[in-house]
Amino acid sequence: MIAGRLAQVRGRVAQAAIDAGRDPADVRLLLATKTQPVERVREALDADARARADDPTLAAVLVGENRVQELVAKGPSLAGLTALHLIGPLQSNKVNAALRWASCIESVASIDLAERLSARATDPLDVYVQVNVSGEDTKHGVEPAEAVAFAGAVAALPNLRVAGLMTVGARSDDPAVVRAGYALLRGLRDELVASGTQTATELSMGMSGDLELAIAEGATLVRVGSAVFGARAT
Repeated sequence: MIAGRLAQVRGRVAQAAIDAGRDPADVRLLLATKTQPVERVREALDADARARADDPTLAAVLVGENRVQELVAKGPSLAGLTALHLIGPLQSNKVNAALRWASCIESVASIDLAERLSARATDPLDVYVQVNVSGEDTKHGVEPAEAVAFAGAVAALPNLRVAGLMTVGARSDDPAVVRAGYALLRGLRDELVASGTQTATELSMGMSGDLELAIAEGATLVRVGSAVFGARAT
């Protein structure tokens, strides 16, 4: 089941890229594994390995955890199989635990957190600046008007490499509203690169229900959970 759903998602990603006039190889897939048992995550990674054996042009999927507790619990079983990203908020008292397993933090939205990561990272650490493009109070992230300056300040810290920007799309049934938020993030990324942060080329945006909209607006990384694993346990 997981293998079949993963193949379907890869097909959706490829078709969305083609429809947008993009190379499907430019869009990577991150498995959002919140609440998923490690056995199911490994099943997905095994299916991915088989798919890549058949088609060496495919890039390995990544794994993203929302919670540090789950990252720590699953890390020992997943280390070495793929890169692990933290995609949820990170409290300052959990920085050390996160850094033990995560190769990338996608949710940097305060200078205090960035400074703590900079101070404790032993190797250059990839980070994404999270931007709240929807303005919803329930969403994490810096304001769009502050994003470029903030990301530049983060990029100036030692041991941090700003790889790009991340957002969670607007909670709306109107595709135009959702897509506008993704277009906004793309514009901010372009402005950030033009301002001198040339490493910040990535756009982590789009999930199971709207990945086509995100890819149309330039997503380079889409975060997919339910489309691969089915409905999430609570």
